[in-house]
Amino acid sequence: MHPRTHFARHRAGFCVLSLAAIIAVAPLSRAQGLTSRDLTRFRVVGDAVLSPDSHHIAYTVILYDRPGRPSPQLWIMDLATQKSILIGGEKDVAGNPHWSPDGRWLAFQGSVGEKHGLLLAHPDGSEITTLVEKMNGTNSPLPGEGQDLTWSPDGKQIAFVSSTPDERAAEASGDPRVITRYLYKPDAGEGMTRFNDNQRLHIFAVDVATKQVRQLTQGIYDEHSIDWSPDGKEILFASNHEPNQDEFFNYDIFSLNVADNSIRRLTATEYNEYEPLWSPDGKHIVYRGTKRGLTDRETTMEDTHVWMMNADGGDRHEIGGVIDDRQGSPKWAPDSSTVYFTVQERGSNHLVRLPIGGGAPQYVVKDTGGVGGFSVGKDGTLAYAFTSPHDMGELYIKNGNGAARKVTDLNTEVLAGKQTAAVESFTFVSNDNKFEVEAFLTKPLVMTATSKHPLIVNIHGGPHGQNGPGFNFRNQVYAALGWATLNVNYRGSTGYGQKFADAVFGDQDGNEGQDVLYGVSAAVRRYLWIDRERMGIEGVSYGGQLTDWLITQTNEFKAAIPTAGISNLVSYNYMTYYNQYEEMEFGQFLHQGNLMDVAWERSALKHVAAAHTPTMLMHGENDNDVPIAEAEQFFVALKDVGTEAVFVRYPREGHGIRETKHVIDWTDRSIAWYEKHFPKPGAEGVTNVQP
Repeated sequence: MHPRTHFARHRAGFCVLSLAAIIAVAPLSRAQGLTSRDLTRFRVVGDAVLSPDSHHIAYTVILYDRPGRPSPQLWIMDLATQKSILIGGEKDVAGNPHWSPDGRWLAFQGSVGEKHGLLLAHPDGSEITTLVEKMNGTNSPLPGEGQDLTWSPDGKQIAFVSSTPDERAAEASGDPRVITRYLYKPDAGEGMTRFNDNQRLHIFAVDVATKQVRQLTQGIYDEHSIDWSPDGKEILFASNHEPNQDEFFNYDIFSLNVADNSIRRLTATEYNEYEPLWSPDGKHIVYRGTKRGLTDRETTMEDTHVWMMNADGGDRHEIGGVIDDRQGSPKWAPDSSTVYFTVQERGSNHLVRLPIGGGAPQYVVKDTGGVGGFSVGKDGTLAYAFTSPHDMGELYIKNGNGAARKVTDLNTEVLAGKQTAAVESFTFVSNDNKFEVEAFLTKPLVMTATSKHPLIVNIHGGPHGQNGPGFNFRNQVYAALGWATLNVNYRGSTGYGQKFADAVFGDQDGNEGQDVLYGVSAAVRRYLWIDRERMGIEGVSYGGQLTDWLITQTNEFKAAIPTAGISNLVSYNYMTYYNQYEEMEFGQFLHQGNLMDVAWERSALKHVAAAHTPTMLMHGENDNDVPIAEAEQFFVALKDVGTEAVFVRYPREGHGIRETKHVIDWTDRSIAWYEKHFPKPGAEGVTNVQP
């Protein structure tokens, strides 16, 4: 989980990655592919928000050429001319756009020149005004947050989410620090502190004309995911009101009366409700939810589905169950009869339209790749970001049943004269004959009928996530070197139904690891150009954990690069701030029954004596999701065994590697590590050709 920022939050989706030498028979011709440093030139569309009249669209463009982490610019496109203007200057940072009900203003968050905080601008970019100078975030882990800005229907006020310190803030930041909260170590990336700042998120409202701010909620809870009712009387929000809220993650939905600040509770369940939205006619509320009694902050084993209830909280029911796959945040059609949401399916992220009164879902965007941010205009116009197999996210417009039009081409310059590698999917039968498992193979750019090529096995995190055919920068850089990349959607992955996602339950580092190895076995048997003597393995987060584990189970890989991986399930359980993760994955606390023994048995550290693969461990120093002690233990253990090991620590990084300069370094070091440990070309005349 990423800490809260003042701009649009960028969740797991932006790929980052590598460079080196093409290895082939004879020598092969030079491949004009991507290198690691091309990352700084890429632009990616994030948010896509249509104006109420569908004449303009506000969209964010994520830049990778800034110091530190990627950051957004805010643009407004006139759809009649398809010309865009930048809000602010080239170096400004802005995002999270929200149109006023009449379309005369765009509210957003960021820093434009000397102005910062909650800002306003006209559709032509003029009259940029600061409404609220200071909007505070919090270091508390709050996954699944929805809107943090919402306009009143008359356009006179904006409600927003900001934070204030609770009664424990001073002691937790003092010298010495006095820790009383269970969740005292949030993931701490660039600019964040290592410990919980004890800030609580609350709802505020600002009068647009006078700029007067008033606080609407207060207390020991975090309120977020806000939406103003069409009649102007209430604001929906989500909050966790459990008495042990740090220890038990459970959002419910509430409604705030704007006149007197009274609160009514709309749900009281043992499961989670996320991102509620009023229907345009005010009669219903749609949201994303689960129906199991235990959900982790970081990842849900249960696929989230779309739910609906009446405005008074009655008739709560799941409408997304007609699709057995993980669903994203819903949005209403203008006539209140239909909702739109994304669905993960077999490596892609499609966009679906579902009538709330029953009926079959309709796929609005089912192209190969991934739909990101999207919005639906009052006239039915659809705007969305889309990652294709050959480019990062671009902006698309779709009118009615017509064909979609790509209206940005942000990466023309970086991709000019470059080739992108093909991605091919295949399936195989799992080791226990229970599942058909899908894998995606990114092929080398340059091949001949007799050439042999290395294979990098790149394992996704989660475990409840997915790889797919969409553009993957790291895989494409490897392809330019003449290397193939294999991504296996092992059991536990999303996009293959609930039964498949559940199959990892109680089986950490078990059959899902065998799925990866069976995927490798299937690939080398079917694609005879893969060089079995030059295979590497890597992954981030759960992918790093499986990398650690698999090198204790096999010696077939010549080099390994686990990033942010768990090596000891026992120590991890008591250091991470995702306190319910192991409980959710195993069904009970580690201290109950013999689960402590089971967790240790399934830890790579216990089996490290069998690990002989040269290993380069990568980790962020501020990672409290998977604390860096997980890499520290495994590094020392590998050294004790006598296995070659290197440990690379990235300052300022939380979970994963995100600063652009670090991503480039991570990529280049990975390539060098593989090149060092792959055997030299053999007697068949294989030569290295530098691109």
